[in-house]
Amino acid sequence: MTEGNFQPYPLFFHPIFQYRIWGGEKLKTLFNKSTPDNRTGESWELSGLKEAPSVVSNGVYSGKNINELLEHFGVEILGKSVVEKYGNQLPLLFKLLDAREQLSIQVHPNDELAQQRHNSFGKTEMWYVVQADSGSELIAGFEKNTSIDEFKSALDSSTVTQLMRHHEVQQGDTFFLETGTVHAIGAGIVIAEIQQTSDITYRIYDFDRIDQDGKKRQLHIEESLDAINFKANNPKVDKSAKAANILVECPYFNTYEVHLRTGANYIVEKRGVFSAFMLVSGAIDIYFDDSVIAVSAGQTFLIPAAINDQIIFKGAGTFLEVFVGS
Repeated sequence: MTEGNFQPYPLFFHPIFQYRIWGGEKLKTLFNKSTPDNRTGESWELSGLKEAPSVVSNGVYSGKNINELLEHFGVEILGKSVVEKYGNQLPLLFKLLDAREQLSIQVHPNDELAQQRHNSFGKTEMWYVVQADSGSELIAGFEKNTSIDEFKSALDSSTVTQLMRHHEVQQGDTFFLETGTVHAIGAGIVIAEIQQTSDITYRIYDFDRIDQDGKKRQLHIEESLDAINFKANNPKVDKSAKAANILVECPYFNTYEVHLRTGANYIVEKRGVFSAFMLVSGAIDIYFDDSVIAVSAGQTFLIPAAINDQIIFKGAGTFLEVFVGS
């Protein structure tokens, strides 16, 4: 590859599957993904992490990983304003999560703390509930302002969940988790997760769970205390208070929810930056440059900033449109 000759088109990627002790089989049953085992908890749909970069699965760049492409074509793929802010690095990570069992209670550090400790971005993230079994719930935020001493006492007595805000969920529920928000996905839930490019997690409480080696997993209680926001908060997004289809607007990403109906068209807006799309239900076709690309539920794709031709979606489905604002 040489600089200056980028060929822009919608980029699809091979998913990167992650074994998790709490994972299940819904990524296979819901999305027909070729998961390697019955404990696949995560599918990294689009990742720029150095240790796990996504590999393109279509077109002339098939077989190239996203970081190789960004090294040569950062502005063409990400857009000038994104490169000025983040360099030739994909600033977001896109995942699908299948929680057959409760996840640990955990927290993520902010940018300053993550940079200081791990030379990493922090991990602001959002969850979109793709599917939830009846009665499923997740934990996010404190019910009331809590002191560090109260928190430590609750950990010692295994009653920490009593301090947390519990949310019974259904398809379409959305949560915006700023760094410092204590949280845990509950059993029976499939989540689309959009987050900063970071893999830093402080595990606080793991329900005394035993891993595949017969050991309890490592906790990071002392590290977490500097990262936690102990104030009462409710991270659930109130869609009724949002304009149009906007779910989240924050310094790191903007996310829109779009319900495309049969017979309607969706014209992708040109913003001068990349857009990523996660199709969470249904099926759509991408009309681009005299070609048609079929997309099924569970797929994620990236529209490079350099695409000038009009892109139209047709079909019936719900997708998340994600981009980095100016």
